[in-house]
Amino acid sequence: MAIYHMQAKVVSRGSGRSAVAASAYMSCSRMYNDYDGIQHDYTRKQGLIYQEVMLPPMAPLEWNDREQLWNAVEETEKTKDSRLAREFVVALPVELDKDSNISLLQDFIKKNFVDMGMCADFAIHDTDGHNPHAHILLTVRPLNENGTWQYKTEKEYLCIKDGEEKGFTASEFKTAQKQGWEKQYRYKVGKKKEYLTSSVAQEKGYERIDKHPKSSRYGRQNPISEQWNSDEQLCIW
Repeated sequence: MAIYHMQAKVVSRGSGRSAVAASAYMSCSRMYNDYDGIQHDYTRKQGLIYQEVMLPPMAPLEWNDREQLWNAVEETEKTKDSRLAREFVVALPVELDKDSNISLLQDFIKKNFVDMGMCADFAIHDTDGHNPHAHILLTVRPLNENGTWQYKTEKEYLCIKDGEEKGFTASEFKTAQKQGWEKQYRYKVGKKKEYLTSSVAQEKGYERIDKHPKSSRYGRQNPISEQWNSDEQLCIW
């Protein structure tokens, strides 16, 4: 009897993991991580039944090589706590044969991940013939139509107009500025430091002490990433 099991994880540098290592492990292969110079060798690992990379139409063809795919991910993520990939571990019906499970998994991955724009790297494991399961590794940064990475988050400037504060991205601010919205900067006001607009500060003769405008703490999340990261989407999967 088939038993449902699906586990979701995030592969993050902050937890000491790498996408290259995760891919090498599940595909039982040897892969070199350009980011940290570490080679991960899992060629002696047993139980690999099948492995494949599935890409959306806009992804570069060379990413069919999983080592190139995940090194591209590692390269574009710059911070020490970057989220590199999303990982699912899914139980497969023991009643189905190998080809049926492969077809079932390919269909699931295409409909739920690749058609949404993610690159998917997956492998089927079964060490004893009674526990077929799949490891699915997914990119977390959306792609542009030309195959380049989109942003995960974009800086959001907190601007002022008539006493109201509102957030704008750099592209949005071009229009907002024409409507009278102003960025805020830190100025020295007596012994205090306050955020003011340039027009107000110039009237009072305050000295600006920081070149960076006021912005939201985490920025504006890419709407595609926001959907992928939502609890609602996780429940759908």
